[in-house]
Amino acid sequence: MPTPALDLTHVRSHFPGLSRGWTLFDNAGGSQILRGAVERMTEFLYEKNVQIGGSYEISLAAAEALRDARAAAATLMNAARPEEIVFGPSTTVLLQNLARAMRSQLRPGDEVIVTMSDHESNIGPWVSLQEFGIVLKFWPLNHDTLSLELDDLAPLMTDRTKLVAVTHVSNILGQVNPVTEIARFVHDRGARICVDAVAYAPHRAIDVEAWDVDYYVFSLYKTYGPHYAVMYGKHEHLLELDTLYHYFYGKDKVPGKLEPGNPSYECAYSTLAIRDYFAGLGGSATTPRAAIEAGFAAVTAQEDALVDRLLSYLTARNDCRVFGATTNVGSKRIPTVAFRFDGHDSAALAKAMDANKIAIRHGDFHSRRLVEDLGQMGDGGLLRVSMVHYNTLEEVDRLCAALDSILRKAA
Repeated sequence: MPTPALDLTHVRSHFPGLSRGWTLFDNAGGSQILRGAVERMTEFLYEKNVQIGGSYEISLAAAEALRDARAAAATLMNAARPEEIVFGPSTTVLLQNLARAMRSQLRPGDEVIVTMSDHESNIGPWVSLQEFGIVLKFWPLNHDTLSLELDDLAPLMTDRTKLVAVTHVSNILGQVNPVTEIARFVHDRGARICVDAVAYAPHRAIDVEAWDVDYYVFSLYKTYGPHYAVMYGKHEHLLELDTLYHYFYGKDKVPGKLEPGNPSYECAYSTLAIRDYFAGLGGSATTPRAAIEAGFAAVTAQEDALVDRLLSYLTARNDCRVFGATTNVGSKRIPTVAFRFDGHDSAALAKAMDANKIAIRHGDFHSRRLVEDLGQMGDGGLLRVSMVHYNTLEEVDRLCAALDSILRKAA
């Protein structure tokens, strides 16, 4: 059955920030927020804004709202139970907390493997464990394919390897990594896997159960919510982690022991709106989860059209290099595209685009190790156009026309 096309007028009506006259192609830095997410936050703040743990009616309602938020995130991620959901201020903080909470499980000489293509959020926390005697190894990027190859991971793994930290999608290269295969490979060798999904979650349905990942983290503010984040962890693994809260929060206090100071209840509550939005895009599916998957299928179809249009323009030029796949085979490429033009400073081009009210970005996007590895730190780094499903083909055409004009003037 063919995937129905998104009604973009309906989609864009959910995002008030799109009405300001700008074409927003910097979504990998932060998406626009759903109207419904703001409404959920307002509902909590006006109707339930007290501390949980009391016996009185409003406190019980606040606690129920937090439980509902965990349940919504569990549905979005297809987790087995709401207690596997941990909220936090950002993916960076959640991964730093995870590394801290894991410390007592590790012994000097144990190994953690990170990748050269990750955002620093999924590298830095593991680097910090070196001061406790943990051995850090880098899974290199294959420079011919610009992908992570299991053949390059295999020789790094030993019986002391405890964790492999990997991105689901690089926020520069845009290619979806085969997380199921990587997880199976890692588990077969006795280690666990931690996946940074920040660049994946806005674009595709998440299924932590099917992929059999151990930890999976992404940011709500890049997935149409407020500046907040969520982490999934297998329940048995979360029980093993050290508490990050008060001493009387025992190891069995999951997930609260990993949320020092308690979550932002109103930000967590916005997750209900994100779940409901994607389920709404899915139409009349039989279950909320099926509706979410159908909604993301429609999102994928729209984003495929966007990335195909942009790649066709960039690859037709003889002065442009795209970093990552130049075709979108099997919808394995998200619409985040990094590139640069020969002989041009990326910072100057991004600044020139401002006059067209088109927002793009230049630099290393906090994936500095990758950009350094690619030898692209000079002249303003890379240009990046990061689109999502509420963007339109007309906006892509405007971008391409603006690039033509800017490059002609700069010649």
